[in-house]
Amino acid sequence: MEQLKKRVEQLLSEVKRETEKLNLKDLESELRDLKQQMAKPDFWQDRQKAQDLSKREADLARRVGPWQKLQQEISETKELIKLEDSSLEEELANKISILNSEFSILKKELRFQGPFDNHDVILSIYAGAGGTDAQDWAQMLLRMYVRWAESHKLKVKTIDQSTGEEAGIKSATIKISGHSTLRDEPSGSDLKSGDFLYGKLQSEQGVHRLVRLSPFNANNLRQTSFAKVDILPSIDKPSEVELDDKDLKIDVYRAGGHGGQSVNTTDSAVRVTHLPTGVTVAIQNERSQLQNKATALGILRSKLVQLQQQQHVQNLADLKGPNQSAEWGSQIRSYVLHPYKQVKDLRSGYETTDPQSVLDGNLDPFINAWLECP
Repeated sequence: MEQLKKRVEQLLSEVKRETEKLNLKDLESELRDLKQQMAKPDFWQDRQKAQDLSKREADLARRVGPWQKLQQEISETKELIKLEDSSLEEELANKISILNSEFSILKKELRFQGPFDNHDVILSIYAGAGGTDAQDWAQMLLRMYVRWAESHKLKVKTIDQSTGEEAGIKSATIKISGHSTLRDEPSGSDLKSGDFLYGKLQSEQGVHRLVRLSPFNANNLRQTSFAKVDILPSIDKPSEVELDDKDLKIDVYRAGGHGGQSVNTTDSAVRVTHLPTGVTVAIQNERSQLQNKATALGILRSKLVQLQQQQHVQNLADLKGPNQSAEWGSQIRSYVLHPYKQVKDLRSGYETTDPQSVLDGNLDPFINAWLECP
């Protein structure tokens, strides 16, 4: 029993240290205040405010609850050990092992401290150098991310897509969203899939390189292709990033397409330019000009947030224009299909000899390895 006492005391000490990092007491206090506000009869009179507070309450409960439960179970286990009942020794040893495992999982959540880490994700893919091969590679990446999202029961919505002339895509933008429940998780998953999407998928930001025998080359020569992946936090509320109308230039034009009955013949496509930085977003996927404008403004806010984080400035007014050439130099991962098979992340060093599994959406080992990087 003495050994069990030491194990549970050590666990208690480690949990206390981590909850202090999390500011758990402050979060618990905020959660209590929110619950009191939500219990008031007039809470839903201001529907938008009520929805915002409800979302915050749900986020806090999701973050605080598991730590409260862990602390309670450790305390209960400590009390049982004090009984000095040798018949419970094996059961208590197993319980402490389980609590240690739960603690390890919760500690991983502490890596997500960014203000937008728990946001949904806007994911864009751009074909780089390599012509048709690069456009085909961009489409392979799009399929990989859609497969990953589907395996975690997340929602995927296509925002915009530009098809290549011969094959593949020139670019595509999708939104990945949704909070799954723990019972829906694939076995071995560390965190609930819908939580901290932006925090996790930041691992995919950068240039992805493919080496293979080209299916578009008459001589079937080895070809190297590049595609850039851009990861943005989805900013759904205009209040999160307020834009000044005088800083925006909005152009409306006719949406393009391959022709046929479904081509959009109205001036519904929208291009929004943020004049101080030169950041531009063009959307033509929706038939409604208002919908395209709303989507474009949402993505613009996301781009400005990303730029703000990259440049470490407090105010949007201090932003400088983005440096596109630097982004293209940030190769993060190589996918080699010939002359050998390997996918290697150049930041974490993680690699696998099963590229097909990765291209089918098995990205979690790469995401977890990136999260473990110092």
